[in-house]
Amino acid sequence: MPVFIYKAKTRGGRSVKGDLDAPSLEFAENILRRKGYGNVRVKPKPKDILEGTFLEGGVSDRDMVVFSRQFATMINAGVPILQALQIMCEQTENPKLRRKLYAVRNDIEGGSSLYEALKKHPDIFDALYSNMVNAGETGGILDQVLIRLAEYIEKAAKLKAKIKGAMIYPGVVVTVAVAVIAVILIFVIPTFEQMFTESGGALPLPTQIVINMSNFVINNFMLLVGGIIAFIVAFKFFYKWEKGKILVDRWVLFLPVFGPLLRKAAVAKFSRTLATMVSSGVPILNALDIVSRTSGNKTVEKGVLEAKKSIAEGQSLAEPLDDTGVFPPMVIHMIAIGETTGALDSMLTKIADFYDDEVDVAVDALTSLIEPIMIVFLGVVVGGLVISMYLPIFSIADTVA
Repeated sequence: MPVFIYKAKTRGGRSVKGDLDAPSLEFAENILRRKGYGNVRVKPKPKDILEGTFLEGGVSDRDMVVFSRQFATMINAGVPILQALQIMCEQTENPKLRRKLYAVRNDIEGGSSLYEALKKHPDIFDALYSNMVNAGETGGILDQVLIRLAEYIEKAAKLKAKIKGAMIYPGVVVTVAVAVIAVILIFVIPTFEQMFTESGGALPLPTQIVINMSNFVINNFMLLVGGIIAFIVAFKFFYKWEKGKILVDRWVLFLPVFGPLLRKAAVAKFSRTLATMVSSGVPILNALDIVSRTSGNKTVEKGVLEAKKSIAEGQSLAEPLDDTGVFPPMVIHMIAIGETTGALDSMLTKIADFYDDEVDVAVDALTSLIEPIMIVFLGVVVGGLVISMYLPIFSIADTVA
């Protein structure tokens, strides 16, 4: 259906503008006049070459937090949803979010609920967001739910940033180390080899090993690069396979250094998401279904779906979560107490807060542990290469003396 942009005046004289889906320009004008708008000016919307492409950009967590808080403030102040959305459309700077909000507003004008309108845009408003809005609309606490969503997005973004930081740091250090070693083997060692060849004489064993390594890397450079690329591609295909993803996701949770950190992050995310949904009035079965899809780990997802199944059969939430092996005993006991006392949401919030702090401590500990390990590794490897190259020079100096 064609899209038209318009400018008009309300009965109170306030200027409004926006876009509207309509079969024709005349039909769009009639829609606006039926709403009581005057001084209506409508024209076809020019096609934006960035619209719907990666050049348009994405919607950041910060954009969603600002939108949710401002929308909640207007709803709390008694501003009608359509008018609040119109204001948000006009002041939102992110082009993709602005486009989506116009579409949401138009759907509501056409008779849809806010939940139905948001659900059409899962790339911006995921299942968690739209279902919580639905619970807020139904319970008459939309403003409170939007505030909870903003707080959830903020805390989830902080958790994600911590995990990324913990993973990126060692990755960068290892990449730099590999690059330094490659430069030494490819460009520095051959120069020494040529010098040693011209001087004649047998080379010390460490020197010969390093020269052989250098020759292997130079002669098989493209094969090594191709092997690395092939491994990365094969791993991606393996991870897309359902069983492969389950194996990898379970394996990473039990890694010696990173495993405890990832496990704490998984517990924090699960607890925060479920607490936010339950406290907003989302039915527990719907909440567990959404939490499983947003967990980001197949082991956690499997446990949550088992929990959903057991609750549907009249059992508890704690037992199937215990069977996953991901959740520590303390978490299981606190969830069981929360179920028994009817305070599951507050208990989950306490768990999430505790494990957010635990992630902070784990990230700091990981960083302090990795730094000396990397320094020692680089010192031993690079120092070993340098010493191996200088051994023949020491031997020549001893012979001359």
